[in-house]
Amino acid sequence: MSTIFSTSTNLSIMFSVVPMSLFSTPHKLFSQTYRTHNPIGLNWSLKSRTQRCKNSLISHVYSSEDKFPTMGAKSTGPISPNHLIEVVKTAAKTGAQVVMDAVNKPRNITYKGLTDLVTETDKMSEAAILEVVKKNFDDHLILGEEGGIIGDAASDYLWCIDPLDGTTNFAHGYPSFAVSVGVLYRGNPAAAAVVEFVGGPMCWNTRIFSATAGGGAFCNGERIQVSATNQVERSLLVTGFGYDHDDAWATNIDLFKEFTDVSRGVRRLGAASVDMCHVALGIVEAYWEYRLKPWDMAAGVLIVEEAGGAVTRMDGGKFCVFDRSVLVSNGALHAKLLEKIGPPTEKLKNNGIDFSLWYKPKDYRADV
Repeated sequence: MSTIFSTSTNLSIMFSVVPMSLFSTPHKLFSQTYRTHNPIGLNWSLKSRTQRCKNSLISHVYSSEDKFPTMGAKSTGPISPNHLIEVVKTAAKTGAQVVMDAVNKPRNITYKGLTDLVTETDKMSEAAILEVVKKNFDDHLILGEEGGIIGDAASDYLWCIDPLDGTTNFAHGYPSFAVSVGVLYRGNPAAAAVVEFVGGPMCWNTRIFSATAGGGAFCNGERIQVSATNQVERSLLVTGFGYDHDDAWATNIDLFKEFTDVSRGVRRLGAASVDMCHVALGIVEAYWEYRLKPWDMAAGVLIVEEAGGAVTRMDGGKFCVFDRSVLVSNGALHAKLLEKIGPPTEKLKNNGIDFSLWYKPKDYRADV
């Protein structure tokens, strides 16, 4: 796989919040009014005078030209970006080699839940990644999907490791799945690498995505950027569903249906890191999901942001990797997507669904 390094500067992004009192229901975000009829005849018109009034107020908060809050680290700290990303990529590639060695062999599968799989390959990949991290940064804090918290909480660096994102796909020999390694500096993504497995049985290959905060995003050493599509009806979208079939799951089923009806389609691939890298690559326009964990998101969100995309929570608020929802997009569609995704997310919150930060290591200092 190619060596990847990054140079460039990050985008300067502004954020504004509308007072909750402006609305009769607690919608915090949204964008410019859709045109009454789009080019292919879908009717996006607002039916009532009340809705038109709300939308008029909303349009002054987020329009299609607005930018969204960045969440990447302001720097990589005392470790240089080049050094940090090389270790991150080496760690991800080392884990990916373990996965590649196992990909055409029988699986030894156990279960963490009724349908939540784990294989020996997950554990072996994580062990290989940990060895690389510890060899280079033995004082860093590590959060692995399989091994939990390791290291010193006093460290400013937190490694978020998913040694095999998309284990169910891997177990069935079905793309997509990946190895994802992201490192935070004071709680914000600083460097990231995702090794995606592409192809299928007997013809597996890989490609590596990487990014550093302020340094751009790359795939196999080539700079990548998000798509320029600014119409939902011309977009291909991606989402995901967790293992708990709760109210958030049911809400996303409804969103899946709604966006399937008005876009070119909604895919469910089954590996969050891959889904986000596809947004960064410009082959899909957006991805959203509830109830992800830090190791699912830490790498992918930085790759999207550095490819020119936008990253927020599903209620439109500023995102951090300890949040329980994420929406990533090409930026041009973000406000329009929030018009549909924001209200049901607010409803979940109002109904008592917990959206507080989670999986944040105790005593880890994070500027979030």
